[in-house]
Amino acid sequence: MYYHKDLSLLTELIERFESLPSIGHRSAERLAYHLLSVPKEEAQAFADSIVKASREIHRCPRCFNLTQQEICCVCADKSRDPKIICVVEAPKDVAAMERVRQYNGLYHVLGGCISPVKGVSPDQLHIPELARRVAEEDVEEVILALNNSVEGEVTTSFINKLLLPYAARVTRLASGLPVGALLERSDEMTILRALERREEL
Repeated sequence: MYYHKDLSLLTELIERFESLPSIGHRSAERLAYHLLSVPKEEAQAFADSIVKASREIHRCPRCFNLTQQEICCVCADKSRDPKIICVVEAPKDVAAMERVRQYNGLYHVLGGCISPVKGVSPDQLHIPELARRVAEEDVEEVILALNNSVEGEVTTSFINKLLLPYAARVTRLASGLPVGALLERSDEMTILRALERREEL
């Protein structure tokens, strides 16, 4: 890729955007050129938002969802049912489940899925913390709402076996989610049907 020597900062900006998920080179170029076309105050506000979010948003110590508070708003909500835990891969999956407005339990964010190919083992995820919550809290059901992928299946199987000694019922979302579908990109009706028709493992 070629740019004039005096535009090395533009090259760096494009490469930063290109490092983001699902952003190809052309999209990265469009974003970079757009950012350079807006008033400097707007560009500064954008940069400040990134820095502030990175500094102030952290993982909830209980469920590992994102929060600015001591614990996340779901864990802090006394109206939620603490006897049900929905296990998801990432915070964006919590957002997808919450859009449905029909689930009233708690969450547990694993931080990914088991993947021997990528070198991701169970102890690198928040799986031990999940087992501890089920053992120590009065949990009656654990819903595995993982993406319908090979890694999701491996993780589902592992967690199901791990939780066998406990009294909690383990279920998974129904197969209304297509193979390879990402929970975060599924529409509300698809998620709702998969939740309502969840299957016991």
